[in-house]
Amino acid sequence: MKPVYKRVLLKLSGEALAGDKKTGLNYDEITKICQSIKKCYDAGVELAIVVGGGNFWRGRSSGAMDRTRADHIGMLATAMNALAVADVLESLGVEVRVQTAISMQQIAEPYIRNRAVRHLEKGRVVIFGCGTGNPFFSTDTASSLRAAEIEADVMLKATMVDGVYDKDPHKYPDAVKYETLDLDEVLVKHLAVMDSTSAAMCKDNNIPIIVFNLSRPDNIYDAVMGKNIGTLVK
Repeated sequence: MKPVYKRVLLKLSGEALAGDKKTGLNYDEITKICQSIKKCYDAGVELAIVVGGGNFWRGRSSGAMDRTRADHIGMLATAMNALAVADVLESLGVEVRVQTAISMQQIAEPYIRNRAVRHLEKGRVVIFGCGTGNPFFSTDTASSLRAAEIEADVMLKATMVDGVYDKDPHKYPDAVKYETLDLDEVLVKHLAVMDSTSAAMCKDNNIPIIVFNLSRPDNIYDAVMGKNIGTLVK
């Protein structure tokens, strides 16, 4: 069985790395996620990853703190997560490079688009930390930006729900799940898939998005292999 997508951008939320602990790092959960990533790697998929930082810090809930400074703290949280994921992947025999949008050359490469693409072509997993490197932009937007820059075939958005619904399924038992969805609908209906900047960037660059539940980590591999999971947004 061959992968449907050759080059993939995977967005991992920080919360997914915390597991039931909700905060910090849960290495058992990270290992399960990385085992699925390794299956993609072994299948020859060129895989880049953007990590969030919500398991350590959420800038929008930082109270009276200056928004720019709060977002900078969030970027540092994503760098910690990137290093943790890299460590587990390397322990599984996966060759990895971490690149950050904020220069911290003692611990990671600076983000350079051509170098990132070259790593992918050489069969390395590339993990992008620090979002876009700018305040006021989410890691969802960073995912769309990096997906466009590396010319990814698809963006995989691993979440805590099994797709996109017309309303919050945790609050409304009658919520209806979409099997497929148009990016215009996401923008017009304000569906909680990703922020509007991220959705618009995917639309402008014709990047499809698969939204799925990470509670079963092998959904990452299944999505890459073309199985019908979650919601396809295109």
